[in-house]
Amino acid sequence: MKSVALVSTITCPVCGHSKAEKMPTDACQWYYECESCKTLLRPLKGDCCVFCSYGTVKCPPVQEGEPCCSHKS
Repeated sequence: MKSVALVSTITCPVCGHSKAEKMPTDACQWYYECESCKTLLRPLKGDCCVFCSYGTVKCPPVQEGEPCCSHKS
């Protein structure tokens, strides 16, 4: 059984500020406000959440090879 990381460091593409954040295991996180420049980050096209777009680690469902919330029908 593969270990799933629950912390990912999000880096703002606007100002470069980085912060380690705990990822939710029961929901997608579609929005994240940079605490430095206050930019509201949203997932990039093709990604299910802000962790998959801007984090050092993909979200828990993607790590497990499962579809994330926004990909479920």
